[in-house]
Amino acid sequence: MSQPAVTFEIPYQQEQSRLTTFFRWLLVIPPAIWLALIGIVAFFAVVIAWFALLFTGRYPQGLYDFNRMFVRYNAKVNGYYFLATDRFPGFSADDPSDYPVRLHVGEPLPAYDRVKVLLRLILLIPPYLIAYAMNIVATVGAIIAWFAIVFTGKLPHGIYGIIRLGLSYQVRVAPYYLLLTETWPEFTQEGDADALRDPGSAPAIPPPSAPD
Repeated sequence: MSQPAVTFEIPYQQEQSRLTTFFRWLLVIPPAIWLALIGIVAFFAVVIAWFALLFTGRYPQGLYDFNRMFVRYNAKVNGYYFLATDRFPGFSADDPSDYPVRLHVGEPLPAYDRVKVLLRLILLIPPYLIAYAMNIVATVGAIIAWFAIVFTGKLPHGIYGIIRLGLSYQVRVAPYYLLLTETWPEFTQEGDADALRDPGSAPAIPPPSAPD
């Protein structure tokens, strides 16, 4: 059975604002609070979806759209928090087509495997452990990036590669947690590992207009 397409875009942004980077821990609080509030609703939505999937094998479109919106906004906030971009994520949870850090999630499957739905709490343990480890990787990369950007105004490409590697799996496994997909994501997607060593693998985006 095919999977809803899940891809993560995180282009390399070399020039970043020293000012917004220095205060990132503070600036990220409002969108993080908004993400947490949406997450509460998403929790109840996925519980309802679990029962619907278990009894019908289908994901109600309204619940699917809401949870897809949540994982997209989660990718935006995490991209900002981990210094992949210094563009403020805002509070819109719509399809972030104009935001540099993007998670694309396709349409729901016509039918889902009810056994995989029933056992999801057990099946998600291995990807959760991988995501936990990748969070540590992204955190280390973000700490190094913070010092580099504050002192030079630039994000080193190698550090960008570490952040990208750490973030990619975390945000791509989120749809699995919310039952949007039914198989584990690959450990890396195209370009993740290459970004650690090949600057040409990740196109740069123009410097932001945020103040230094």
